[in-house]
Amino acid sequence: MDILINFFGSTAFAQFSLGNIIMLIIGGIFITLAITKHYEPLLLVPIGFGIIIGNIPSLPSMCVGIYDKGSVMNYLYFGVIKGIFPPLIFLGIGAMTDFSTMISNPRLVLLGAAAQAGIFLTLLGALVLGFTPAEAYSIGIIGGADGPTSIFLSSKLAPHLLGAIAIAAYSYMALVPVIQPPIMKLLTTKKERLIRMKPPRTVTQREKIFFPIIAFMVCAMIVPGSIPLVGMLLFGNLLKESFVTERLAQTARTALIDIVTIILGVTVGASTHAQTFLTNQSILIFGLGAFSFAIATSAGVLFAKFMNLFLKERDKINPLIGAAGVSAVPDSARVAQMVGQEYDPNNHLLMHAMAPNVSGVIGSAVVAGVLWSMFVK
Repeated sequence: MDILINFFGSTAFAQFSLGNIIMLIIGGIFITLAITKHYEPLLLVPIGFGIIIGNIPSLPSMCVGIYDKGSVMNYLYFGVIKGIFPPLIFLGIGAMTDFSTMISNPRLVLLGAAAQAGIFLTLLGALVLGFTPAEAYSIGIIGGADGPTSIFLSSKLAPHLLGAIAIAAYSYMALVPVIQPPIMKLLTTKKERLIRMKPPRTVTQREKIFFPIIAFMVCAMIVPGSIPLVGMLLFGNLLKESFVTERLAQTARTALIDIVTIILGVTVGASTHAQTFLTNQSILIFGLGAFSFAIATSAGVLFAKFMNLFLKERDKINPLIGAAGVSAVPDSARVAQMVGQEYDPNNHLLMHAMAPNVSGVIGSAVVAGVLWSMFVK
């Protein structure tokens, strides 16, 4: 009996708490949404299973938990807390992204810039709620709907909030098809949703090659803190567009990004121990995240309407693509296409929406660099 009692004391059943059960349910919800609703399955399945992994209690002496120094999970988590994985994700995104529409119609970059308003308003809200400046800056980046950037900045400024910030950022990225359409419809008229934009001009291969080099140099010279993210994003794009490194580009946009996504998702999910995750701060972070995402979407749409006041009829912008200014690539661009085709099945907005979408990625990375630089002595 002593042997049996000692064995039971080493099992997870003997150490379970109500918080662990709640987190297991949340992990199950993530996996269910990914499988049944197809909400970012490549992210939610690893994160959801990671949440389950992180909330199976174990004895500290076993050294299997993600916060147990020397454990396998702890070593994998090293890439998160040191900001290694986000630049690798950006490398893959750059290798699969086409910047042609943005190059052909530079004014659409302004929509991506406008959507960053969500970051700054959320930052102010976090300060009002009592978060420190470093914590507020990390929370504000959720407004860009960019998971890797949120992880990167919080790993530098507020590592103790990394789990809550990462889960919030990725949750809202996955819920883009649910959150954005009502806001887009509320802020636009039927006439505006029916606007057909003229086709973008053809971009030469030379322009595609020069763009990542010049754009990186401009961003890096102005905001050196953006080098890790913007540098890898545009380097990946150069691999894609140069045509002489297709093998490297193929690896970056397939095997590399898939491997990093798996490890990042599982470890971020596993970092959500109930004892450290279920706090008032986490609840506030999720609330601020929802607020920031709504503000970012609204700012992009409203700025497109503002731009139309000064454009000729043939150059009008469909305000729906303003919502793509958030960094959820390419989901927010697809949502703009989906909502537009509800009113005109032959109106193809996807290629236009990709311009503010990719500029939003660059914009949020640059903003993260600016915020990070404020804390560098």
